[in-house]
Amino acid sequence: MTVTIAEELLLLAYNDEKGTQLVAGTQLDPALAGALLAELAVNGRLELSDKKVTVKDLSPLGDSELDATLARIAEEGKERKPAWWVQRLQSAKLRKRLLTRLAESGVLTEQRGKVLGVFPTTRWPEASPDVEAAVRDRVAGALAGADPDARTAVLIAIAHAAKLDRKAFPEASKQRVKEIAEGAWTADAVAQTIAAIHAATAVIAATVAATTATGG
Repeated sequence: MTVTIAEELLLLAYNDEKGTQLVAGTQLDPALAGALLAELAVNGRLELSDKKVTVKDLSPLGDSELDATLARIAEEGKERKPAWWVQRLQSAKLRKRLLTRLAESGVLTEQRGKVLGVFPTTRWPEASPDVEAAVRDRVAGALAGADPDARTAVLIAIAHAAKLDRKAFPEASKQRVKEIAEGAWTADAVAQTIAAIHAATAVIAATVAATTATGG
């Protein structure tokens, strides 16, 4: 089955058996928003730089989340920075919608329960390993030295920005991850997209985390 970059990121971000997150929502939610922007850029719908997000093509891709995001950006009517859009797009609701889609397609299982018999909680253990296995194979190949395609490169860059790479791929070379995350291996357009998303998600995640830590 076909999944978005954001959904690929989610598969890497959740423990297969326990169905719990490997990183905090303050890191994951901005990364998911960045993944939506990056996929639209990879597919030629947006152009990203550190200063602005520009709509290049309004043709729908046939995915509800991606098409809704593209329409929202077009309707804004004003060019904004990637970090601005990451801030607007990120939410626990987006994460829940994507997790629900993966569960409805049979990739994950939605398991509801309560902590201490009172507080509701939901776990998302893996139901079918094939989709994540294919993602991991692509990422592992790139981390081992193969030239990644644009989708794989932005996935690695976003995982790195969210500090997920060390948890999902603990044996990977830090230097190789950094090389891919900085876009040094590829054409200018993709490198620019990677740099914009990496910077946006990293800044927003750090800001949210700092605010949470100080009680702001």
